[in-house]
Amino acid sequence: MAGNKSYTIVEYFGGDDGYRCGYCKNEKGNFSHGMWSHTMTVQDYQDLIDRGWRRSGKYVYKPIMNKTCCPQYTIRCHALKFQPSKSHKKILKKISKFISKGELPKGQDDGEPMDSVCEEAGPRDLSKVCHSEVKCAAVTDIQKEVAECPAVTEVQKEVAEAAPTCSETSRKDPVSVPDGRTTATAPKPGVGADASRPPCRKAKDLRKERRLQKEQMRHDAAGVSSIVSPTPPTPTQTNQPKPLEDFINELLPDNSSHCLEVRLVPVSFEDPQFTASYQQSVALYARYQMAIHGDDPSDCSESEFRRFLCDSPLEAEYSPDGPEVGYGSFHQQYWLDGRIVAVGVIDILPTCVSSVYLYYHPDFASLSLGSYSALREIAFTRQLQKQSPKLSYYYLGFYIHSCPKMRYKGQYRPSDLLCPETFVWVPIERCVPQLENSRYARFNQDPDAG
Repeated sequence: MAGNKSYTIVEYFGGDDGYRCGYCKNEKGNFSHGMWSHTMTVQDYQDLIDRGWRRSGKYVYKPIMNKTCCPQYTIRCHALKFQPSKSHKKILKKISKFISKGELPKGQDDGEPMDSVCEEAGPRDLSKVCHSEVKCAAVTDIQKEVAECPAVTEVQKEVAEAAPTCSETSRKDPVSVPDGRTTATAPKPGVGADASRPPCRKAKDLRKERRLQKEQMRHDAAGVSSIVSPTPPTPTQTNQPKPLEDFINELLPDNSSHCLEVRLVPVSFEDPQFTASYQQSVALYARYQMAIHGDDPSDCSESEFRRFLCDSPLEAEYSPDGPEVGYGSFHQQYWLDGRIVAVGVIDILPTCVSSVYLYYHPDFASLSLGSYSALREIAFTRQLQKQSPKLSYYYLGFYIHSCPKMRYKGQYRPSDLLCPETFVWVPIERCVPQLENSRYARFNQDPDAG
């Protein structure tokens, strides 16, 4: 590289040969274009993923959508408009209960694959793909900002929500009768609640009642009328749902059983935090791959880990209007009581955070770490957007409707899918009906577009 110029240098590989699909297991049904990227600017990679490309290490590939057996549509979530669903809140509460009380849920997670954004990225044997001298070059020439960036550590304790006052499964809901009254269903022996006792109530309602009772007692002691009216809620309280950050950042008790820290570490062997935790990350990756994916030890060696999750074509870049941590590839490490239990691999790009991969300790599979890490990464995107206004999207990789276990990515709403022909973003609600009828679909309905 000359001066302060930054370049993208790639070698293209054809997409004529089919290879094994990791989703439907078709031995020759997966087709994609591919190229080996020696180096790449973050803006060029942003432009590529907005045209349906994606990286695995330094190998960058694009499925041939109308030919491949399981079409893979790029999906992005509007991070600023995101609101956690009921299932997302349940996962956040499950994590906080574990942190505060040390109770690890039994069994697996709620049915979502735990590698939240794991892709089959084309041919696994990329050793043949190219470590030669540069043969073709130069897509782009962009001025590079030169700056020093301090090491960044994000440390946050998690949420502890009050548990319900009684289990929903311990009672039957009242059954409606024609005249509008309700009658309790007689419980079977050993099942259901005692109909002679008061019904269970939500913890939120009980807390509100206790608060009003205390307020009334204070007024009585001061000689004020015993009739106390609750303060009417403000429009903000009534119209705006609780944001994601409130669930994540709520304080835990001082005597919590565990301590969870989330650290953002640049993928660089010149970074002291990255090098200090490298061997621990390698061991965690191997343990995850063997336990969760059934890999042979030779398939998850240190060299494979380095090729897949450490080697990145993205050059670290800094911009005056960009985030303080800069752009490039990072590991978001989840430290529990002083050891790494999960790592989310992400790329920070000019307009998005792109999730690459997640691996975690198998002993914590029941904590739904795939969903939890995605929620944390959405919150992180929102944090970066305050520093860089155009960085407002969270990319989850590929949405594969023909593979039911990969449909969960569509639960992070609002989200869009990329039209494979016109490369415009279309709300997922408009895309799913088409994908129900056909694996491959053009989402843009404008016949003149593209």
